[in-house]
Amino acid sequence: MSSRRVLQIGMDPDVIDFSPWPGQSAEAVRARLDRAQADLRDAGFEITTCLLPDDATSAEAAVTNALSGERFDVIEVGAGLRTSNEYTLIFERVINVVVTHHPTARLCFNDSPETTLDAVRRGFAE
Repeated sequence: MSSRRVLQIGMDPDVIDFSPWPGQSAEAVRARLDRAQADLRDAGFEITTCLLPDDATSAEAAVTNALSGERFDVIEVGAGLRTSNEYTLIFERVINVVVTHHPTARLCFNDSPETTLDAVRRGFAE
């Protein structure tokens, strides 16, 4: 069976302002992301992660670099990037980079790290 390659794109927890979410922290989000990645690997997916800075130009460069010379079947974009108004410009530029560099890759979106496996499975569904 050929490998099923996934690129995960999301905001770096270290740049997120957690003040609206008492009890959340970069460390807690990283632990949740680590669990999601372990679940994906256990399910047979090959995972590459691209955590983004909170600067649109640098984020665009990070995604371009992650995509360069690589082939991904599915690209998963995290809810933290997609649903935060403050990251709209970054989200827009990231999607445009993905479409430009990987037009045949399927996109999927999670609601949280805990829904990543389901999102990726949807991405592979035909």
